[in-house]
Formats: sequence, C-alpha cells, structure tokens
Amino acid sequence: MRTPIDNFQPTAVVRLFSAGVIKEIARKGRSPLFARLVEESALSKEIAPTDPIRELYDKAFSRLKHKKYRHEYVYKAAIAHKVLLNTHSLRTAAMLTEFRAGSCKADIVILNGTSTVYEIKSERDNLDRLQAQISAYRKIFAKVNVITGEAHLEAILQSTSEDVGVLLLTDRFQISIAREAIDKSDKVNPAMIFDSLQLNESRIILESYGIRIPEVPNTQMYGALRKLFADLPPTQAHEGMVRVLKTTRNLLSLSGLVEALPYSLRAAVLTTPLRQQDHARLLSAMDTPLNEALNWGK
Repeated sequence: MRTPIDNFQPTAVVRLFSAGVIKEIARKGRSPLFARLVEESALSKEIAPTDPIRELYDKAFSRLKHKKYRHEYVYKAAIAHKVLLNTHSLRTAAMLTEFRAGSCKADIVILNGTSTVYEIKSERDNLDRLQAQISAYRKIFAKVNVITGEAHLEAILQSTSEDVGVLLLTDRFQISIAREAIDKSDKVNPAMIFDSLQLNESRIILESYGIRIPEVPNTQMYGALRKLFADLPPTQAHEGMVRVLKTTRNLLSLSGLVEALPYSLRAAVLTTPLRQQDHARLLSAMDTPLNEALNWGK
C-alpha cells in the first residue's frame, strides 16, 4: 500500500471530476487534461503505476471526503448516492442539476412524487446569497433543503424559517437531518415554474389538463403559453412539472453505466450530459493503467 502524500492539491483533484474531463474521456477515450491534473495533484504517488485509473478516482474521492477538502462535488455525490440511488432509484425518480429558478440555479433537484431542491453550502461557500436562493426555490419546488457541514450548520438553522429543511453532511459521509423540510407545493408560482421549463414541456403539461393550445404565430407562442400556465392552480402547475420532468429529464438510460463505474464517478456521470455511444468508451478508459494514462498529455 502506498503512503498517503502530504502535498495533496484539492483544486486539481476536484477538476478530475469536472464535466470537461469526463466528457473528453468519454468522447476520445483519453484526456490530456486528466493527465495534467493527476500530475498537479500528486495523486499518482498514491497508487501503483499499473493500477487502473478507476482506482485513482476512488482514491481521489476518498481524500476529497475529508471535511478539510470537501467541495460541492462531494455534496452532490452524497445526495446522488444517499437520496437518488438508495432511497429512490433511476426508475422511480429523476435528478436535475443546475436547474434554473428565476435568477438562481438550483444545485440539485430530486423529483419523485414531489419536488425537493437541495442547495449546497460547503465549507468553502459563504451564505451571502442563501436568502435570495431560498426565496426563488420556494416559488418552484415543494420542499427546500440546504445541505451543509458543521461550520455553517448553526448559522443556517438560525437564519432560515421552519419550512426550510437543513441537512448535515457528517464526517462519515452520511446525511443527517437537522430540520425536516415542509411541503409547500400549494405556494409555488406557476409563472415561475413556466419560466424554468422548456416550451415543449409547458405545452405537454397544459394539454394534459385539457387546455387547448392557441393557434398563434411562433413569435407569440411563448407569451400565449405563459399566460395560460400562469392561470393554473399552484398545485396543478407543480404536479404537472413533476410528472413531465420525470419523463423528459429521465436518467434511466444511465443505469447500466452508473452500475459499472467506480462509486466515486457515479455522481459525475449523473450530472454530466453524455452521448449514449460514448458510454462504452468511458468504461473502457477506466481500466487504463495509470502509467499509460499519464502519457495522454504527451
């Protein structure tokens, strides 16, 4: 077993899980950026040169889980594993990332029978925008959760109202409930929901309620649909959003890939758009020996 290194570089390590690196490996079977980041991070000293890079990813993730280094990706991975894959499944629930909510972007949204948003406040974040984010999320999602570490826990509990859930990511990579979120689906704003959807999704929702789509020029369609959607009762707008997004943003096609990838990378592929034809190439690349992968940059 290799001895853990002292000059661990968390910034470089986090980038190994970025969409840019994952997409490049999936599309080309290699990534010069991956090779450069491994060298910068000094992770290559923690596994044998002939070990596959899937082991390097697991080693990297194990180090990032330490609260001294925890980054947004670790929190996303916790939600993906503990909530989406353990409590629910890719067959029964959908997960959205960077979902537009007014002027904000929701870190993670889980859709099952309802909608739950998770705002991540890691040890590296400040709380300056939290109130504005919660205000925007309330207008679209039934349940609002903030997930954080010990450093921010008390401040978030004190500064947020009783309907906002507060979750703690523990040192053992478990999610502990400090305060349960209250379902407020009857308080959402249908017009705000409309603004977060694609036009075809809004059309499907309206038609599902028997609302006739007006015959107007394409230049006027957005305004016409928004007016109709804004008139929906909040609970109908929310229920329609959940039902339709679970279909249009479904991740079931990733189930085989997720099961075959190392634990550390499952959240990355769930939050990175990948072409179906690239799945096999990504899996094959994970078996590349480290010494060979380091030559990707040469």
